[in-house]
Amino acid sequence: MDRRDAIRHVTALLGGTALVGGSALWNACRPNPPAGQRVGTFTADDVALLDEIADTILPPTSTPGAKAAGVGPFMALMVTDCYDERDQRIFGDGMRQLDAACLAQHHAHFLAASPADRLSLLRALDREQHASTDAAAPDAPRHYFRMMKELALLGYFTSEIGCTRAQRYIESPGRYDPCVPYAPGTPSWAGHG
Repeated sequence: MDRRDAIRHVTALLGGTALVGGSALWNACRPNPPAGQRVGTFTADDVALLDEIADTILPPTSTPGAKAAGVGPFMALMVTDCYDERDQRIFGDGMRQLDAACLAQHHAHFLAASPADRLSLLRALDREQHASTDAAAPDAPRHYFRMMKELALLGYFTSEIGCTRAQRYIESPGRYDPCVPYAPGTPSWAGHG
């Protein structure tokens, strides 16, 4: 039995679905939604676009990429459930702006563009968001690509693949070592959640 099954069983046993407000806790314990299904306010096409954006940021190498970790549905769920209306609007408009920029620069929508074209567009957007963040007032809205990049990194490095395959992970370490020698090229240690 994995953690999700255990939480689901304990929730049902204790009547948690009635206490939490419907099936919110029950649904939170389900794995990523099947391909082609809506996630919150995002369509299946939106989730596919987010998967490709995340996979361009964190492509498969010696470890699986962001798409394999299910980062697209994670991003959609986080924006729907955790972002305020202004940031949700910025994020949604940003997805359309990103696709329009790809069409203008590379004569193809992001999903149909080559990996090299996708990467060059995301690099340009990353430079743009750095420049806008440096010059922005403290209460200015965040750049949409910064939100996308942050969610891609959060989703990947908190996923099972990110924690166990891209980083080193020991579920219950035996002792605390404040200074561990580092050898170049070894993965970092995963945090404990």
